[in-house]
Amino acid sequence: MNPIEQTLPANKKKLYNYQKHDLDVLFQKLSGHPDGRARLLYQLPTGGGKTVVFSEIAKKFIRDFGKKVIVLTHRIELCRQTTTALKNSGVINKVVDSKVKSISNKDKFECYVAMVETLKHRIDDGLINTKDVGLVIVDEAHHNSFHKLLGKFENAAIIGVTATPFSSDVNLPMKRFYNELILGEPISSLIQQGFLARPRINSYEVELNSLLTGLTGDFTVNSSDALYGSDVMLDLLIHAYKTYSFKKKTLIFNNGIFASRRVEEKFIKAGLPIRHLDNKTPASERTEILRWFKKTRGAILTSVSILTTGFDEPSIQSVILYRATTSLTLYHQMVGRGARRFNGKKTFTLVDLGNNTDRFGDWDGEVDWHHVFNHPEVYHENLHHSVQQNHLIPAEMRNNFPNSLEVAFDVTHEYQKAIDSGQKSKIVIRDSIRQHALMCIDNCGGDISRALELSKSLDKEIDFRIKQYGKCLTKVTRDYLKWLGEDYRSRLNKLIQKLINKQVLARTG
Repeated sequence: MNPIEQTLPANKKKLYNYQKHDLDVLFQKLSGHPDGRARLLYQLPTGGGKTVVFSEIAKKFIRDFGKKVIVLTHRIELCRQTTTALKNSGVINKVVDSKVKSISNKDKFECYVAMVETLKHRIDDGLINTKDVGLVIVDEAHHNSFHKLLGKFENAAIIGVTATPFSSDVNLPMKRFYNELILGEPISSLIQQGFLARPRINSYEVELNSLLTGLTGDFTVNSSDALYGSDVMLDLLIHAYKTYSFKKKTLIFNNGIFASRRVEEKFIKAGLPIRHLDNKTPASERTEILRWFKKTRGAILTSVSILTTGFDEPSIQSVILYRATTSLTLYHQMVGRGARRFNGKKTFTLVDLGNNTDRFGDWDGEVDWHHVFNHPEVYHENLHHSVQQNHLIPAEMRNNFPNSLEVAFDVTHEYQKAIDSGQKSKIVIRDSIRQHALMCIDNCGGDISRALELSKSLDKEIDFRIKQYGKCLTKVTRDYLKWLGEDYRSRLNKLIQKLINKQVLARTG
């Protein structure tokens, strides 16, 4: 017996039946490749115990095949969690980090845990013999950073592990790097069996037209901060919190630090227990904040770019998505933070303020992962289409109306609704004018000249609505649309003056 194996601790956490089943399936697939170079992608939902499963995979592989295993992660926190989980499974391992400058030939470790860039440098320096590695396990395999390393392990099988087998980069589909997808237990089944808590979903229809997408395809921090840092959205957040999450231990996810700080400021003014955390928070302060959050009943934690992976606090009772995202993975990770069972907790509250459930479906809903894996371009196209519908209103125009919760108006939808109900189509223009008038009044501070000035900033939006209305009518001339635009602006200014005069009369009695 290897002297290292004599010191291995007993496994502290037994596998559940569904985990044992997945372990058996994975090893059947590994054994089915005579060259030992299987490339398998293993999907298991957030909270399903991926780390426990791949720790057992490493243990069994070392025992059965007698070859070395490397586990790749993309964050230092995950390195620490992984090395602990491996030790708990009886796998003595070594973390290859920036402090490791050399590896002795006498080193008896059969398993290494490393971050991608660090391992690449150590391989380039000749410190790790990749030919001796029989298995590479890739944690959070949907990240594209891992691909650069996989080709270096010419004799190894690859097992990627993820909750969402979908790459955010349409040019780097996961089927390009993995030959087969192995599905674990679905979320709905884990809930039914009592392993996960069920979300009670509360969604608000939020106007997202001012959000812009960046190079990654997700909404930019700047446009998100502008929207979610506004008073009108913060008021909606406070309302949503008091309605659904009051006195519950709550985690709030934001896209930008500015918005998160504004959330903290707003909640403190309301006398609510809240702390802010982001990826720039010093380690010692982060530890103190997380300790406070764990021990404080009804604590609220507002966060940015952190706590989506490698964070496990089962006492969370409510998750608020105070952001929109186009990332399916991020959506599942955020919601999953509230799904851990704890002291009889069977449900948790989910408040969506980014139309995310509309974009991706319910977190615990069924997903055809095989279709997503085999036809990612279809999913990308559907997602792209849903996002494009949010890009009708420029941020500059949106910023002129901070007190208005909704600034968009779906002309096509309203037209169809009018026709279906037997009404005349011109009520669409009437309702559009009224919405624009109320926007100007809500943001003018009672100054009629300011309201009329604001109406001029709506010119491009008015032109867009008139064009959409013309498409609905089909056979209309350019002259008619030009007249309609002039009439729209005239009626808008008259309605603004009428409504403001009505307000003045009401105040003076």
